[in-house]
Amino acid sequence: MRRVTARHISFVCDTCSFDRLSSRSPRSPLFFRAARPNVWLPATAARYSSTTNYLPSKPSAAPARRSVVPPPPPPGITELADAVQARQKKLLSKDGIPPLQETIDALQLCRHAANALHVRLENAEAQIRASASRLALLGAERTGSKLPIDAKLQEAVNAVSHAAYTIITNPKIEMRADLLGLYVQIQHQLGRPESLPSVLRLYAAKPKPVDKDGKVELVRQNPNSPSKAVEVHVADLALRTAIEAKHLDSALGIIESSYCTKAFKRQKLLKHATPPFIALATLPFSIYGLSTAWALYCQNTMDVMTATAICCIGITGYFLSVGSLGMIAKLSYKEQMKRVTWTPGTPLRYRWLREEERAALDAVACAWGFKEEFRHGEETGPDWEGLKEYMGYRQMLLDRIEFMRGMS
Repeated sequence: MRRVTARHISFVCDTCSFDRLSSRSPRSPLFFRAARPNVWLPATAARYSSTTNYLPSKPSAAPARRSVVPPPPPPGITELADAVQARQKKLLSKDGIPPLQETIDALQLCRHAANALHVRLENAEAQIRASASRLALLGAERTGSKLPIDAKLQEAVNAVSHAAYTIITNPKIEMRADLLGLYVQIQHQLGRPESLPSVLRLYAAKPKPVDKDGKVELVRQNPNSPSKAVEVHVADLALRTAIEAKHLDSALGIIESSYCTKAFKRQKLLKHATPPFIALATLPFSIYGLSTAWALYCQNTMDVMTATAICCIGITGYFLSVGSLGMIAKLSYKEQMKRVTWTPGTPLRYRWLREEERAALDAVACAWGFKEEFRHGEETGPDWEGLKEYMGYRQMLLDRIEFMRGMS
């Protein structure tokens, strides 16, 4: 009997075996066979030899790690930056104090350019996130580093940001609340919070330019005046800009330049504490008039003086007891606190007066810490330890143990 060769035996199961491509592929012309290298391929690839047999094979290599390449810049960004810089130079090249409307128009042009660049920045970041690996994105989000953007787009962003900063800090430009709001909106759209703390401090301390005999004189301003306080919505927008950019130094600088100033506290006292104090000052006269009317028209068992005195004592006691309890409940309310609370022993008047400061630091702590509530208190690192120490100096506690979930 004829003996079966090993080649026919191996044909029974050749799923995992390796054989030469030349033994699996059909006969081909001589010049193709001479040009094709002799490589090793799995035997299962022989079924596709009809389409790939005559193609020059490439040596297999491990998949290379994809590098994040910024997308090309969209058209028109250079023209935007040039228009903004031209308007800025035209505004500041005039002698004397520039008109207010021209200053507003220049900042509005900067805001228009910032809005256009904001859309293009989002598109560029979306393309980069689609092409980058998940590990690289997590690392950038953790460290706060920015994704690589095209150089021309970044130059346009820097040009618009610098033009707005040059306009708002020029000594001939009066610092007003509406101009400050426009500037904060511009930097928010561009994602550049680095200059916001200095501009917020400049809002209170910048001298006012006055045109006197054809010359510009600078009049010194009182930085502690209530009129020099930064509006709450402007400070909130500036803080949100720093949080979105993951810039901790800018966030703390914005808090110190807006919520912690004497001007901000005095403005809060005037706005929110003046009406209750006026009502409290007029309360004795109201109580006496009400008591006298009750003694004259609503009773006939006592003389008028005795009835008036008894009624005054009763109404005064009611208002003092109920009003004091309501004030304590209002000032000690802490349901809005998430991670930052007051240290024990902090006076109630300080808690009410500095509530915006505490809320801002609470937002910073929630942005830099873990998002999961069960992981609160596990954060480490120099930035986190420095943040806790900074809050300790401000009479606040970060992650007070008895207020954490499951610790009460």
